[in-house]
Amino acid sequence: MQKLIVVFGIIFLCTLPIQLKAQYAKQDTSYSKFFIGSTFFMLYNFVPDDNSPKFVQLNLGYRLGPKDALSLELKTWEYGWSLGIPYGDKYEAPEEKFPGKISEYGFAFAYQHFWWKGFYTGIHVMNAFQTFKNEEGAKIKKGFQIFNTYRLGYQIKLYHGKFFIEPSIAITHRPYHSKMPDDFKALDDKWPNYFIGEPGLHFGYNF
Repeated sequence: MQKLIVVFGIIFLCTLPIQLKAQYAKQDTSYSKFFIGSTFFMLYNFVPDDNSPKFVQLNLGYRLGPKDALSLELKTWEYGWSLGIPYGDKYEAPEEKFPGKISEYGFAFAYQHFWWKGFYTGIHVMNAFQTFKNEEGAKIKKGFQIFNTYRLGYQIKLYHGKFFIEPSIAITHRPYHSKMPDDFKALDDKWPNYFIGEPGLHFGYNF
């Protein structure tokens, strides 16, 4: 996780000198109805360790107006620890590791509202289909969860508004998930169904 934070930090610092005007207006020549994008979290796939998230995300969005946007997010990823473990000594600790991994794929609907300049809040509601695997990689059970993200961020326009970057911080919340295998459940039940302080760094192209 420390490596991921460093990657996000470097990218964010590189964007600071760029114009910090991100509120959309119909009279702007850069105003576009549609956008496509993803997240820099995918760079974590290239960190040389055994915990690659195998994360892939594609965002397809539509701007309802100058202050509101809807998007569809297609995602897949893999993880080996409870999603509720907070930062600290227990985060990705060996004794908290599942006896295998969980692979997820699904889609999320996201809504963003821009309040002032580039500051926005967003809610993402993901329907996640799960496959539980043992330590040998064999599939042992299917599952499902709803995974919500409540995000506070800032949008930075690039190249006359054609591209954008969105650094953010979020709370994630799992309001529902089906029953896990018992050995997975015993570890997951030790932690809350939410996580506070997830960093985000999305990017996109307006067209």
